[in-house]
Amino acid sequence: MTPEDESFDNNLIENRLLGTGLIPAAPLGFKSGFVGIVGRPNVGKSTLMNQLVGQKIAITSPIAQTTRNRLRGILTTPAAQLIFVDTPGIHKPQHQLGEVLVKNAQIAMHSVDLLLFVVDGSVEVGKGDRFIAELAKHCPIPVILGINKIDQQSSNAEAIVASYTRLAAEYGWAITLFSAVTGDGIETLLEQLIQRLDLGPYYYPPDLVTDQPERFIMGELIREQVLRLTREEVPHSTAIAIDRVDEEPTLTRVLATIHVERPSQKGILIGKGGSMLKEIGTVARQQIQKLIAGKVYLELFVKVQPKWRYSRTDLADLGYKIDNS
Repeated sequence: MTPEDESFDNNLIENRLLGTGLIPAAPLGFKSGFVGIVGRPNVGKSTLMNQLVGQKIAITSPIAQTTRNRLRGILTTPAAQLIFVDTPGIHKPQHQLGEVLVKNAQIAMHSVDLLLFVVDGSVEVGKGDRFIAELAKHCPIPVILGINKIDQQSSNAEAIVASYTRLAAEYGWAITLFSAVTGDGIETLLEQLIQRLDLGPYYYPPDLVTDQPERFIMGELIREQVLRLTREEVPHSTAIAIDRVDEEPTLTRVLATIHVERPSQKGILIGKGGSMLKEIGTVARQQIQKLIAGKVYLELFVKVQPKWRYSRTDLADLGYKIDNS
């Protein structure tokens, strides 16, 4: 990224994500804090993040391990400011990228004020849940066990809830049920979270919903369509680089490269006569237009970068590294 690109990116943050940029003094009794959202892959953490902040800042997909970077979503109410830290799903890593993602999730667990451990309420407790529970046990902060997907519960719902109730009781955690999709139970969840926060200041301007620059979110919106539209072998082998953003009075031009590991994956992404790449670009462009509230011209390229997920250098170049912040 050139200095000019960095300056432009900073302007985007200030103009579109930071709102006024003014941080007021907190009123008497105001609460604030960082809430880590952790859980197995595909339990609905990103959907929950979007539901909590009231708009789409995190990509969602039925494919596991969608979230790769630590993403902060910010919700400010008259009584509190909650900074939600969405983390990659904790799983057994199969490559260097997986190791980075799991390590970052574990770091996040020890750098927040409150932990929201999200589980899949459509199935009973599993080994992955118990593994995360053991990790959470060593965090010296309050933990709430959030049972998501109550809208998908079947006839054995009582047995499912009972299995998580036993897990929560074992560790002395509070428990709450909700649906990140429908919004049922979200108000109760928020009440429980705010109740456990300490008195504190505004960390961000009240109208801010995320601290991530628009370049990052643009890349994620493109990757979301790759996850949604391509076959199973492609999604986890892709990374998006936003090469250039040019803002004109009536149009924003975005040039991006989709990195894959094999030529066959490049062929799948491009599709017959460029049909797949065109479809990815069309839907991603529509999502980016919602993000910036303006017209967008999106041009996509596909580049083969062999075994990038196994290379620390390639991972760092594409924005994946251990987050010690």
